[in-house]
Amino acid sequence: MKLTAMRLTARDFPTGTPLRHFFAWNEARWWPDRRYKRMRHPDRLPKPVAESLDAAVGNPDIAAHAAVFAALEQLDPPPLATPRRILVIRLSAFGDLIQALGPFVAIRRRHADDRLTLLTTAPYAGFAHELGLFDQVLVDERPGPFALNGWLALRRLLRQGGFDRVYDLQTSQRSGGYAWLCRPGLPQWSGVAWRCSHPHANRDRDRQHTIDKQAEQLLMAGIYPTPLPALPPLGRALPDGLESRDFVLLVPGSSPRHLEKRWPATRFAAVARTLSEIGYRPVVVGAAPEAPLAAVIHEACPEALDLVGRTDLGLLARLAQHAALTIGNDTGVCHLAAAADCPVLVLFSGDTDPALCAPRGRVVRVLAAAELGNLAVDTVIAEALAVLGRHAREIPPATTDLAQEFRGS
Repeated sequence: MKLTAMRLTARDFPTGTPLRHFFAWNEARWWPDRRYKRMRHPDRLPKPVAESLDAAVGNPDIAAHAAVFAALEQLDPPPLATPRRILVIRLSAFGDLIQALGPFVAIRRRHADDRLTLLTTAPYAGFAHELGLFDQVLVDERPGPFALNGWLALRRLLRQGGFDRVYDLQTSQRSGGYAWLCRPGLPQWSGVAWRCSHPHANRDRDRQHTIDKQAEQLLMAGIYPTPLPALPPLGRALPDGLESRDFVLLVPGSSPRHLEKRWPATRFAAVARTLSEIGYRPVVVGAAPEAPLAAVIHEACPEALDLVGRTDLGLLARLAQHAALTIGNDTGVCHLAAAADCPVLVLFSGDTDPALCAPRGRVVRVLAAAELGNLAVDTVIAEALAVLGRHAREIPPATTDLAQEFRGS
């Protein structure tokens, strides 16, 4: 079709597509996005943009929608100086940081010749350096609401960076407030900050999986495609005794604020015994306060290697890259394992929706129960053996209402 003097609306794009989201978001606002104002009158657009928009009307292909936003980027004035200074914001928690690995790669690819800086929190700064994607890693000390000196120091940090564009992957009230610290003179900003230049314009973004949400945010900033999270090779040595062994990671802990996410440690112990009997060494990992959980497993299965509190993020990643399987609760280590291309079996209680936050990778299987105490040991063992390509006698297969497999491409 020809986009002459017609005025486009959200209804001109298929349900669930980025331009449908973008137009609907703007149609509901008093102060619409500058790019929306241009697209409302396609007959006034430069030919490359008009042609890409024409190709996206009625088209469910996401690549066609990405082409429109990429073409719109060409309308912005070229940078006054190169390389440009680019800031990425991703603070915490650990699982969220891992799910941002795909966006990190996509942003680095888009800004291959620019200076790329990550703003994160202290526990993740060293790991971020190891990724090899950033020219600089800055630490946000996360000042409290009334820590005036801390906020002034953060403001100096942001303004001295002289950033030309910011990708806010945290998209929280806190990180959006960082935009105010940069004013006046707010740089180009991808996120949800008030009147930012590249908003993630989707009214239903809170009902998107984190990975889908970030991919669409970047698409609307001219970056496409965004890969799934993937860890680069890390030059770490495995602990003694694991180089020549088949082993399985067990993750019995979770955030101490969400104890309902923990499958009982005694059941992890039963899984450990079965794994040991069929030739896999169980390796228990987690934060230091989870040592009592590891002790329960080790008491029932002395063959299990207890590394709780003894690994940094780089070593955890290396372990995941070599493990035959990771079995764990809904916590960051399972996201790390999926990004390491390790098969993952993750256990969800009814307090979290796996459709919004389950790990994604080559093989990720989700077992869910309203109360994790109701999730049977035999069910978890059957799923684990299925992933490992083993079969146990007289163990019933997992029921379809409990098990669901997610596969990434």
